[in-house]
Amino acid sequence: MAAQPVSRMLRRVLRSSVRSCSSGAPVTQPQPGEPSQPAVEPLLSQVPSGRRRFLREHAAPFSAFLTDSFGRRHSYLRISLTEKCNLRCQYCMPEDGVPLTPKADLLTTEEILTLARLFVKEGVDKIRLTGGEPLIRPDVVDIVAQLHQLEGLRTIGITTNGISLARLLPQLQKAGLSAINISLDTLVPAKFEFIVRRKGFRKVMEGIHKAIELGYSPVKVNCVVMRGLNEDELPDFVALTEGLPLDVRFIEYMPFDGNKWNFRKMVSYKEMLDTLRQQWPELEKLPEEESSTAKAFKIPGFRGRVSFITSMSEHFCGTCNRLRITADGNLKVCLFGNSEVSLRDHLRAGASEEELLSVIGAAVGRKKRQHAELFSMCQDSPPAIPSISFRDSLHVQGLRHRVSFSSQMVTLWKGGRLPQIPLLAQRWLGSGLPQRHYGSHLDSDANPKCLSPEPRAPATPSGPLPTSDQLTHVDREGQAAMVDVGGKPDTERVAVASAVVLLGPVAYKLVQENQLKKGDALVVAQLAGVQAAKLTSQLIPLCHHVALSHVQVQLELDSTRHAVVVRASCRARGPTGVEMEALTSAAVAALTLYDMCKAVSRDIMLAEIKLVSKTGGQRGDFHRT
Repeated sequence: MAAQPVSRMLRRVLRSSVRSCSSGAPVTQPQPGEPSQPAVEPLLSQVPSGRRRFLREHAAPFSAFLTDSFGRRHSYLRISLTEKCNLRCQYCMPEDGVPLTPKADLLTTEEILTLARLFVKEGVDKIRLTGGEPLIRPDVVDIVAQLHQLEGLRTIGITTNGISLARLLPQLQKAGLSAINISLDTLVPAKFEFIVRRKGFRKVMEGIHKAIELGYSPVKVNCVVMRGLNEDELPDFVALTEGLPLDVRFIEYMPFDGNKWNFRKMVSYKEMLDTLRQQWPELEKLPEEESSTAKAFKIPGFRGRVSFITSMSEHFCGTCNRLRITADGNLKVCLFGNSEVSLRDHLRAGASEEELLSVIGAAVGRKKRQHAELFSMCQDSPPAIPSISFRDSLHVQGLRHRVSFSSQMVTLWKGGRLPQIPLLAQRWLGSGLPQRHYGSHLDSDANPKCLSPEPRAPATPSGPLPTSDQLTHVDREGQAAMVDVGGKPDTERVAVASAVVLLGPVAYKLVQENQLKKGDALVVAQLAGVQAAKLTSQLIPLCHHVALSHVQVQLELDSTRHAVVVRASCRARGPTGVEMEALTSAAVAALTLYDMCKAVSRDIMLAEIKLVSKTGGQRGDFHRT
């Protein structure tokens, strides 16, 4: 007779009509006139009393071994196929990677399938394959195919960085893969390389394209949101859901070993939602699915949707139905917990199915109500810095060379069954970076909301900047003091600053040819300049916080001096100027170039850090001649 989940056995035990159990152990039928005494004590005794009581009260048609003391039924299993990854995402692992477990200590394919069969037999109906990067494993297609044969398994998903997805997805789909999550934290190619410390943006885009082409809907895109790095791109991600069947999932930045987590880097769910509602006030919440980790929203008329994974600010521990098996065979009942039990060791010691279930049941029984230590760390921390709103934020939509984009990738999206995608999507499917001349500004004719490459000149010539005979940041007692700008009118402010980095011939050639071991110096310096402008008030004590509406950082090579010329432009509307933002941006970009090149030469000089021009404000405009 076919084996059945242990929970069904227990349910029938309680009704005195048990006939079989998940282990296949015989159960005796009572003779007429005899009391019902099913022979199930060996298994029943392995279930803690608290969970037995819960099962009696609720008559749960689910495995006792996968139901914890709080009544949570774990029907979702995540299996890590490998510890290896072909990227080095800054929030995930150190730049040098992590020590890898010896191959002999990792689960074999047969061990993975043995455990999967056992969990599915007990009621797991969804398995997600993870890593590392699961598509690195050579037999991943075969594993999916064999999982697909398991009766009762309804969903086989995979979480991938997308680098190898376009190549493998047709085979994976034929094998039975039914759900895809793709990690993507930026729509800016240069920033992608900065975040993951590797190239591959185009391959990820091809993977998303292939998933849509093959009919996966929705294609889930996971975006870890980090303050000062990509929170300004939230509206750009949402715009993609207008014409594409995407579920863009914004994930609160979470702590992991080696990622140097800091509460100030975390952007909360409510903060993200407030930002998006400024542009899309009609954003509506969708009903929450049972045991879902995501809070889903949709913009009426949009094809896709937006979700938020609120692991830090609003935990979902009370409905958690997930268990995890690591690549080396350890069972984790909580992602944030340190407690693990080795199923691999029991398997290799010849443990029976009943013994494995006992080990699994004991681990599940120890699962806590919530990962309390993590939340106390998050909630006891000082409040995070308020984010800049979308309307006033630095909105860098593309970091690239200032030449026209190739239409090669756009053609892929236009052809066949795919819908026409928004202009933004065409932008981030652009060509490579062949020229060593960078600017953080999109062509003004490509997007009417973008500013022109250079600050607009005033309508009429202005005189020199009026000077003051007193320092404005010092009070009457000579103490440092911030200027009160509360009574000043809001005006359009623009400032341009520049700096020169004299590299010398050796470092200059390496930068020109993009041959530095640390990576693309111009791209990294450009990103540093953009971030510095946003953080000026945190670096310069008496500067006001300014909600920047635009930042542009350009770096040009000067072969006559073996130098890089940095030019930073900042724009905002407010009661105070943006000169310091522009100067900080140019200076930090120059310092970053020094840091990228210092291993090649110590004879590098930073020079000519200066304000080029400023417009707006009561004290008039300034243009350096």
